[in-house]
Amino acid sequence: MPRPTAAQLAYGSFTVIFSTLAMLLLSQTSSGVGIAIIAVAALALGLLVAMTVPMPKSRVVALRTPAPETAEEPVPAVATSSKTAA
Repeated sequence: MPRPTAAQLAYGSFTVIFSTLAMLLLSQTSSGVGIAIIAVAALALGLLVAMTVPMPKSRVVALRTPAPETAEEPVPAVATSSKTAA
């Protein structure tokens, strides 16, 4: 599993903090059970936001393909006459 990026960590953390504050202020709960439910809901929401932040695309590097080899025709052997071997 790839490591989370800085953007994912930041978005997830901000979501947890602000959604917890918003839900606590809107619900005006003071019971321990209510606060625990809000905390779990905020963590789940933060995880959802962090996982939906797009991951950076890995660059695909095209490997250089070798040039197609042309079939070279063999060079015919030329009969050489040696002037020294007479």
